Amino acid sequence: MQNKGLIKVFAVLFGIVSLYQLSFTFFTNKVEDQAKVYAKSHAEEGSARSLDNFERIYLDSVANEPAIDLGFTSFTYNDIKDKSINLGLDLKGGINAILQVSVKDILVGLSNNSKNPVFKEALAKADLAQKSSDATYLNLFFQAFEEASKGSVRLNDSSIFGTKQLYDRIGRDKNLSDSQIQSIIEGEVSASISTAFQVLRSRIDKFGVTQPDIQRIGKSGRIQIELPGAKDIDRVKKLLQSTAELQFWEVYTNGDVAQFFIAANSKVAEIVKAKEAVEGGNTSETTTEVAKDSTAVTDDIDNLLGQAADSLAVNDQKDLFSVLLPNIPQSANQLSSLVGYSKVSDTAKVNSYLNNRQVRALLPADMKYVKFLWDAKPNEGGDLMSLYAIRSNKKDIAPIEGDVIDDASQQFDQFGSNAEVSMTMNSKGSKEWAKLTGANVGKFVAVVLDDYVYTAPRVNDAITGGRTSITGNFSVLEAQDLANVLKAGKLPAAAHIIQSEIVGPSLGQKAIDSSVISFILALALVLVWMVVYYGKSGLYANVALVINILFIFGVLTAFGAVLTLPGIAGIILTIGMSVDANVLIFERTKEELSQGKVFVDAVKDGFKGALSSILDANVTTLLTAIILYVFGTGPVKGFAYTLIVGILTSLFTAIFITRLLIEGNVVKNKPLSFVTSLTKGWFRNINIDFLKKRKIAYVISS
Repeated sequence: MQNKGLIKVFAVLFGIVSLYQLSFTFFTNKVEDQAKVYAKSHAEEGSARSLDNFERIYLDSVANEPAIDLGFTSFTYNDIKDKSINLGLDLKGGINAILQVSVKDILVGLSNNSKNPVFKEALAKADLAQKSSDATYLNLFFQAFEEASKGSVRLNDSSIFGTKQLYDRIGRDKNLSDSQIQSIIEGEVSASISTAFQVLRSRIDKFGVTQPDIQRIGKSGRIQIELPGAKDIDRVKKLLQSTAELQFWEVYTNGDVAQFFIAANSKVAEIVKAKEAVEGGNTSETTTEVAKDSTAVTDDIDNLLGQAADSLAVNDQKDLFSVLLPNIPQSANQLSSLVGYSKVSDTAKVNSYLNNRQVRALLPADMKYVKFLWDAKPNEGGDLMSLYAIRSNKKDIAPIEGDVIDDASQQFDQFGSNAEVSMTMNSKGSKEWAKLTGANVGKFVAVVLDDYVYTAPRVNDAITGGRTSITGNFSVLEAQDLANVLKAGKLPAAAHIIQSEIVGPSLGQKAIDSSVISFILALALVLVWMVVYYGKSGLYANVALVINILFIFGVLTAFGAVLTLPGIAGIILTIGMSVDANVLIFERTKEELSQGKVFVDAVKDGFKGALSSILDANVTTLLTAIILYVFGTGPVKGFAYTLIVGILTSLFTAIFITRLLIEGNVVKNKPLSFVTSLTKGWFRNINIDFLKKRKIAYVISS
């Protein structure tokens, strides 16, 4: 064999690099085992959530400490974690979720929130039909629209999709057929879903799990997401389902809405009383429950409002103040952006009262477009929600929206104790932000995300430079997630999780145990068989096989591949294929020896004669694996990837490593046989006329 020295050098370097790559996995597992021990000693007994939290606390504490110290350089846990082998969802556990991007929301957005009665009727019918149909929502909408319109109005009407956004494509040309219009709308919906897919991918990439998998499911608007290692399902839901519609609004103060609240309180009392009269004078169950809870609200707020609370006797009242405690200022220095408080369980009731048509009729003319929004989180006690009055307008368009945000990141406040989100705006946003804050010096401006108020601070000076912060009762993780959501951008439509499951550590561990057992069993059987059947030459084949496995795992780790159960199946298949190449070589060598050739020539011709068969078998399998990798998804792709790597490494080890070992034996003049005393006479003098048996084979194959 030519270039033996070069092959030896390459093999040694390849082995060293593979061991180097795998060493990071060893040290990562060591640190994570220490985290589990720490969690078990500190967590409450039987609490899985506490275990997870304490594991995270421990890993966060050692994240930047040296886990490997080589003297001249060192690696932290974060460094080695990034370099260790990645386990898939089926091995590591994690979260598997399917999201449905709302096609209805996309259609409403494309129509610019059309109020056309035919359009609204078609949406309602599509909603109803979707409950009992497998057809896509878009097709159901098209069918419902045809039924509802009866030719009286078309989709490209100016009141539906012939709006400014789509005017040039379908609104201008009135001669377009219905199928052409539907095709254009379908393209717009598909583009919006693709945008949602990219936004979700961007959010997930920043979530902090290794090798997440996200893929679209056909044209249904559904997106499947796998997050290996993730365990906090609530955090995942918030991250994925947030549409991230960021807005900056002016707000009304508690002084501005005080008189309205007093008038609304009386009006709600009238409405409740009239309702009871209609129902025969029986007290409604809901109102009674509201009254029961009112004392608790007063007790919680007494310290916040002082004497103002004393003037609001909410016990047994059947009015607005039985579920909402207004923040009525007693002096000018008590003006605030916070206009009221309510128990978390009562917020829906407050919304229904404040959105009542008769109640809103009491609003002054300059407040007719006010909208009441709640704080993003309850107070520290977890019982109360704060209410804000947003200065909206007829079109409900905020002065500044999230499209002006260039960057967002989690930071700490000036005292270094509270997490916050720092945002940087583009040039357009910077000018608008300076204008908005300049016009509201001494007043308040609210930062609203998905119709929840995150902060509404007093503006002391005009803010120039386009930088601002979102503060609140955030944990570090919450601030990081919020920053990631803002940086990724808003979804074109709401995405709802319609199916989710947590693959727990126990399931993942069972999968790992089963995989390891099958892997070890397959490897052991092959190793034993090769030694039993081929003797010392079989031992050389086994050495090449072990080196092949080392190379496979080294390559998988180096290129950041994800190891899954199907991937392990691919490695097990590779073990058989790797040995199969050696079997071909050894059998051809035995044939050459039986013809009386000297050992050196027999080995040379054996390798040469088997090469074409080895290449044929491996190349055809390699092509199949490449096709599976290109067109497959998820588990199929994982299987194909490990199979491709295994085929390439097994070819190298079978053709070169085994030959180096055998020829090294020849150079040293040591005896070497390709049989053992047990197998010497096996499968000899067997003559089968396969062509004569072909018809039987056809029948069996059929």
